[in-house]
Amino acid sequence: MDERDEDNLVVEEEDLGPVEEMIRPYLGRTVDEAVMAVSKEMRLNPEKATRSIYKLAKRGRVRLVDPGPPKGFLDYFASQYSLWFWALSAFLGVSVFSIYLMPQVYPLVYVRYLCGALLVLYVPGFTLIEALYPKADELERLERFGLSVGLSIALVPLVGLVLNYTPWGIRLDPSLMSLILLVLVLGFMGVYRKYGYWIMTPR
Repeated sequence: MDERDEDNLVVEEEDLGPVEEMIRPYLGRTVDEAVMAVSKEMRLNPEKATRSIYKLAKRGRVRLVDPGPPKGFLDYFASQYSLWFWALSAFLGVSVFSIYLMPQVYPLVYVRYLCGALLVLYVPGFTLIEALYPKADELERLERFGLSVGLSIALVPLVGLVLNYTPWGIRLDPSLMSLILLVLVLGFMGVYRKYGYWIMTPR
């Protein structure tokens, strides 16, 4: 870290000092109450107040505790911690619907194009990255996006290559089902690995 980075870090910590003092009376209470107090006293909008509290949590000055943590993997899988997986599953459902059931007329046809492009160019790599790097701070967002696109471009042809040596061949139905199965398996692995990190995190 160079001097400029250290100066920036000091300035940010000085800016967060009043926020830290403001939320001390709210320790042990809900984040919503702390956000409302900071918003009211410092005349910040709720988004900025939430961001300030989140920065304090990332620096270890404040610890955010789930009042009702999951009691096992199944609870974790069904909780908000795995919301990204359920959103991914919903996207797969929309993709299947857009291909087989949605009328292919303007402008609905563009939903099929968009879902198909994401399913081929982004989603397989995204789920593989989630399985390989389950911690959010292991990669920057831009790195995750770039690797997701690159790995998708690598994975999808491999799926086609494997299908080419099966009785089904490279056709729409087997290709789509294979991609969906690959995404779900990688997504499940990502959830399981995130759960492993979650149980090791002090709460």
